[in-house]
Amino acid sequence: MNPIDEYVELETRRQFFGRIVGGLGLAALGSLNMGSMVKRDLETDPMKALARGVLGTTHFPAKAKRGIYLFMSGAPSQMDMFDYKPKMREMFDQDLPESIINGQRLTTMTSYQNRFPVAPSIYDFQQYGQSGAWVSELLPFTSQMVDDIAIIKSMWTEAINHDPAITYIQTGNQIPGRPSLGAWLSYGLGSMNDNLPTFVVLNSTWTGRKDAQALYSRLWGSGPLPSEHQGVAFRTHGDPVLYLSNPNGVSQQLRRKMLDGVNAMNEKIYQDFGDPETHARISQYEMAFRMQKSVPELTDLSDEPESTFELYGPDSKVPGTFAYNCLMARRMAEKGVRFSQIFHRGWDQHANLPKDLPNQCKDIDQASYALVTDLKRRGMLDDTLVIWGGEFGRTIYCQGELTQTNYGRDHHPRCYTMWMAGAGVKGGVVHGETDDFSYNITKDPVHIRDLNATILNRFGIDHERLNYQHQGLDLKLTGVEKARVINPVLA
Repeated sequence: MNPIDEYVELETRRQFFGRIVGGLGLAALGSLNMGSMVKRDLETDPMKALARGVLGTTHFPAKAKRGIYLFMSGAPSQMDMFDYKPKMREMFDQDLPESIINGQRLTTMTSYQNRFPVAPSIYDFQQYGQSGAWVSELLPFTSQMVDDIAIIKSMWTEAINHDPAITYIQTGNQIPGRPSLGAWLSYGLGSMNDNLPTFVVLNSTWTGRKDAQALYSRLWGSGPLPSEHQGVAFRTHGDPVLYLSNPNGVSQQLRRKMLDGVNAMNEKIYQDFGDPETHARISQYEMAFRMQKSVPELTDLSDEPESTFELYGPDSKVPGTFAYNCLMARRMAEKGVRFSQIFHRGWDQHANLPKDLPNQCKDIDQASYALVTDLKRRGMLDDTLVIWGGEFGRTIYCQGELTQTNYGRDHHPRCYTMWMAGAGVKGGVVHGETDDFSYNITKDPVHIRDLNATILNRFGIDHERLNYQHQGLDLKLTGVEKARVINPVLA
């Protein structure tokens, strides 16, 4: 929707006709010939307008109603998990050919090295499923669901350091300040429920490398979009959401009375200034009040049978673990949360990869499998999109000292692996190929813009038509460069 139309839609009649006195009002008055704007202005409840999404309806029939994004912050090592490269065992400790590096930009963490010795994966791989997908021994549960997922081995990005790369894949731009994927979905499609946020973020504990990259709230922020579209981060300890409980001495009735008073003041401010952000503030206060009942019900797992915990693993009973968060994401999907994102940190294995990577994989393997399996059993996978992956990949050459049993890997943006499931994604597909070194893409490259275009496509959104004008820019999740939907992985 054009932001001028959106602004007028949220204006009161008093503000609207007051502006007619000025030149801007005269321009707006001219649009009354179309009839529809006045109807919206006179008949639309602005609070309902905040919840329904600017698109009103999708651009084409949607396959996904909900999405769950499993984000591995720090960059999982693709050649130790999915991208099997058996020839590398013959090249142990040999220098990576310059023809393969081919002038690629390196990080300052390895650019000083005198040599770049090949470090083959020490893990065994086997083929699974009808597709014959190769999966590492580190992922015994994931290997059981390859016929339900589409593995994309040819992801790539231009960003080579963590913060720009994570910002890029989350918002479509390496520079902070743009709306995140979840915020775009909230803005475009609106809410599916009255009592929980449209976009929820869950940060997980991890057992790999303890020194992990920071995650900033702007990664699930709304940028210049109205603030109610930003993600709501649930916490591990205390109230799941900050200030959810009433302070000591404040009853629910008193909280309601206080909120009514604040809303009345905000409504007066809106009448005076006509700022749609004021209605966003009222909407958030009301949502917070309703969440005082809905969130405790959501986080009370006493209604889950023991078989559920057996499926997700013992960690699913421990708040804050990845397994617990996957179970929470399924519960939120059932209750109408449109988009949830689970962050799992600690994947940045510059050294001691054989020590840390198995722990990381153990954290996420059974839970990821359980989430897809649980959704499938409940008949929800058909309209729930699940995405798994990180911000970039890792190098075949070793960072630091290489031995037969230990190695580290640097950042590598030129190829890495992600997977998707549900919402019309073809199961049992392996898309894209890389060279023998898992260093360059040899077939079917997929840029992160293409990934985001495909995610929007599953929700019935044309990525070129969901935009927001801000400071002279026509903002889109996929930016200004060409992006394409990854049709070969779609049914």
